[in-house]
Amino acid sequence: MRLVFAFLIAGAFLFLKPADKTPVKEFTINGLAQGTTYHIIYFAADSIITKRQVDSVLNKIDSSLSIYKPYSLISQFNQSETGIAVDRHFVNVLNASVAAYKATNGLFDITIAPLVEAWGFAAKHITEIPDAAKVDSLLACVGSYNLVLKKNFLTKLKPCVKIDVNGIAQGYSVDVLANFFERHGIHNYLVELGGEIRLKGRKLPGNEKMKVGIESPPNDEMDDEIMQQVIELDSGAITTSGNYRKYYESNGKKISHLIDPRTGYSVQNEMISATVYAKDAITADAFDNALMVMGIDSALHFAEARKDIAAYFIYKRKDGTVADTASTRFYKLLHP
Repeated sequence: MRLVFAFLIAGAFLFLKPADKTPVKEFTINGLAQGTTYHIIYFAADSIITKRQVDSVLNKIDSSLSIYKPYSLISQFNQSETGIAVDRHFVNVLNASVAAYKATNGLFDITIAPLVEAWGFAAKHITEIPDAAKVDSLLACVGSYNLVLKKNFLTKLKPCVKIDVNGIAQGYSVDVLANFFERHGIHNYLVELGGEIRLKGRKLPGNEKMKVGIESPPNDEMDDEIMQQVIELDSGAITTSGNYRKYYESNGKKISHLIDPRTGYSVQNEMISATVYAKDAITADAFDNALMVMGIDSALHFAEARKDIAAYFIYKRKDGTVADTASTRFYKLLHP
């Protein structure tokens, strides 16, 4: 489950472009998709993009990548013994996932699906949590090196290999929508799906950068989230991974949906959330999960070492108090 972003954009208005005097408006589209909500704001002379078009784009992605739809390509692949032919959405996400797998030394791994399912964070309901023997047996099915793509046919090297792209698919969906807007000549927009954001351009007519608020998680004293940081952007993507929403407790231990592919168990470290800025949402979405697995010191070092991302972290100190920090490039995005 992702943190919810508040995007700070004023209400609808009109203005006249100096060159052609064409009236430009702010348009909004809201809806439900992929088990969450989406919110879109764009600036144009007319309502060029409709909700029906947005829903159609998202439905096509779901038909490829949703583990909750039995007819989807990913469901067919997971049920197959050797593999299936896949579409361009599948190929795009697979290639980005493998790249993130290599960049993080396996900390981002879409073949984690058997463990995600065993711990109760997939479509299948569980009646008991897995024991050590079960975890060990499922670890043998994990590893993106078990996937081989030739043209549009994806092969699994072991029948037990399954994939779950929930850690990257929403970011990809946001990118697909952003590219859809671009193809229709819209270059001032903000697309948000499940807290994952990609934007381009400015708020009009003031030509101001868009502001994105990152909310802090609730603590014992506050039930509601509060605004933690505000960043200013005119292009790029922001995504967040957190461990405080999608979890359950078992024998006094918090079991979150973030599973460490090295151990097969729920991540148990000081991290509360990791927010990543990148040029596109698929990149940010993949890395925010891996940073959560790394822990604060390794995550900060990783973010500083890469020129294509900036990152912001909320974590618990050893004394239990909550703190935050960020990479050097992220501090430059903060609104003064």
